[in-house]
Amino acid sequence: MIRRPNTVAVGTIVWLGSEVMFFAGLFAIYFTLRSMSGDLFATEAEKLNVLFATINTMILLASSFTCQAGANAAEHHQARRTGGPLQFSKWGMIEWFYLTYAMGSIFVILQVFEYLELVHHGVTLSSNSYGSAFYLTTGFHGLHVTGGLFAFLFVIGRAYAVKRFARKEATSAHVISYYWHFVDVVWIGLYLVIYWLK
Repeated sequence: MIRRPNTVAVGTIVWLGSEVMFFAGLFAIYFTLRSMSGDLFATEAEKLNVLFATINTMILLASSFTCQAGANAAEHHQARRTGGPLQFSKWGMIEWFYLTYAMGSIFVILQVFEYLELVHHGVTLSSNSYGSAFYLTTGFHGLHVTGGLFAFLFVIGRAYAVKRFARKEATSAHVISYYWHFVDVVWIGLYLVIYWLK
């Protein structure tokens, strides 16, 4: 019997390829504006709170590991935990995805706080080219993270709704893990370019 690749997983990978091109365009915009206004970018970048952004980055990166743990549990058709709430080795997909959702939510909330702080310092979307580049790149990434959070709720809700957790549900868990890892990798690039490549 010939095993064909899962069409949903393949479709997700193709779609993520288009997302790569989208973010490549955003990086291109950032570097183009930076090359035209180097001194402005250097001055405005001094207003960034690198320690705050680093902590937020660590939270998002940690969520990638919890997401993968949930996908692994789904692969073994383990939707819910089989032990106590603190027995992490016995957690199912639902528990790991709830934790991932919480960490992703914290990331978005902290990013909003960062935006408020920068606005207080006069860095807005329309203030100058730096503000436009910063908010476009990080804002679109934040929207992608928010979209991922809704997807986690959908997959968790679907696991509660079905009588038997099967391959279809496991595929959904893997698809969202691909997306979440992609979002994390994009953020690493943005974090290095915006907060360290000054």
